[in-house]
Parts: sequence; structure tokens; C-alpha cells
Amino acid sequence: MASDDQILQRCFHEWMAIQEQELNQLLQALNQNGNGGDDLTETTCAQLTEKSINSFQEYIDKRAQLSRLDISGLFSPSWNTALEKSLLWVAGCRPSIYIRLTYALCGSQVEFQLSEIIQGLVRGNLGQISAAQLRMINDLHMKTIKEEEKLSNKLAGLQENIADQPIAIVVKRMSRVGETSGEVDHALDEHESSMANILQEADKLRLSTLKELLSILTPLQGVDFLVASKKLHLCMHEWGKTRDNKHGRR
Repeated sequence: MASDDQILQRCFHEWMAIQEQELNQLLQALNQNGNGGDDLTETTCAQLTEKSINSFQEYIDKRAQLSRLDISGLFSPSWNTALEKSLLWVAGCRPSIYIRLTYALCGSQVEFQLSEIIQGLVRGNLGQISAAQLRMINDLHMKTIKEEEKLSNKLAGLQENIADQPIAIVVKRMSRVGETSGEVDHALDEHESSMANILQEADKLRLSTLKELLSILTPLQGVDFLVASKKLHLCMHEWGKTRDNKHGRR
């Protein structure tokens, strides 16, 4: 029978395999569009982005269920590299990183494709984002940061509760370090339940931010963004493994 940690690991590795599969599908569509094939239609782009959103929804639904098994394991995942763990915010990425990535892609594509943009040879990618879109993205950015701060404060409060009643008082009364206590077990169970709730709130914010961002972008821009975001996710995992090997961690 698989352990809780093995079940959580399987969930993560299945998710990474889906990311790689969807990245290949997105790249194939973009490559066909850029190699003289049929133009990538808005309908096809919308279908690809919708598929990614649905996959993400399924993943966070599964995480919500598994968080009741071992929430501490999700906050300190054994399957992530040290590099990935150092970047975690509430057991995942900061939702605002989607917007930062969009800004970076806009700037880089304008820089590298300026002559093509002027000649009208580049159509619809993030290098051609409009002023109206940028205003909406900025509003989303500000809203997302506020929501992140609220969740960060909630998490800080839970962490500080460990040094408060009842745990601190029980620890003071203990005659032996680490001895079991029904009172402590109950308090830790409640703590983990609250942590699981915060994880679900954070995952919902990640999903809602992604949905809203993709609704601001055109379908082709959405595909452009998803390619870059999935590449970044997969690359960080691989780079992290390389660094772990370098430092003798794996």
C-alpha cells in the first residue's frame, strides 16, 4: 500500500507529465502556424488554453483532497528540488508571477521582433499587446498582490500560533521532550486543517488569476504565454535537479 508521501509524489509527477504533454501540443500548434501551414485560428487557440485551465482545475481539486492526508508534505514537498522549495509560496508559485512573466515576454518580444512588428509580419503575439490590455493586466496585478498579502498574513498567524496556547503551555508542563499528548495532537490536527484551508485559498487564487489573465489576452497571446509559463515550470524543475546533484543532495 502506498504511503501518503508516495501518493502526493505521484500526483506531482502526473501533473508534470501533463505540463510536458500540453507544452508539446502548444508548440506544435505554434510551429505549424509559423511554417507556412494553416493559420492558427482563434478557435484552436481558445481550445488549447481551455484545456490547460481544465487540467489546472483538476490538479488543484486533487490537491485539495490530498491536503487532508498530509498537508505538511505539500508545504515541504520531498519531490521538489531545493531550488523549487526556495521559491514556494503557500505550497506553489505566487499568482503574481504570471503577470511578471507577461510583462517580461511583452518587452522581450518587442525588442527581438521590432522590425517584423513594424512591417506587420508578426501577428497577435505578446509583442503586440495593447495599451488597454496593459491597463487591465496592471489592475489584475495590483488586485492579486493584495490577495497574496492577505493569505501571507493568514499563514503568518498560523505559524505564530505554534508559540501560543494550547501548545506552548502543554510543552512547558511536559516532563520529557517530545512525549505524546492528546491535547497537542488535537491542536496540531486543527493547525493542519487550517493550513489545508489556506492552501485551497491559494490554489483558487492561482487559478482565478490565470483565468483572468488569459481572458485579457487574445487567444494567440494566451497560447504564447502558456508556452513560456510551462517551459519555465519544467525548466526550474530540471535546473533544480542539476543543482541538487552538484551539491550532493541526490
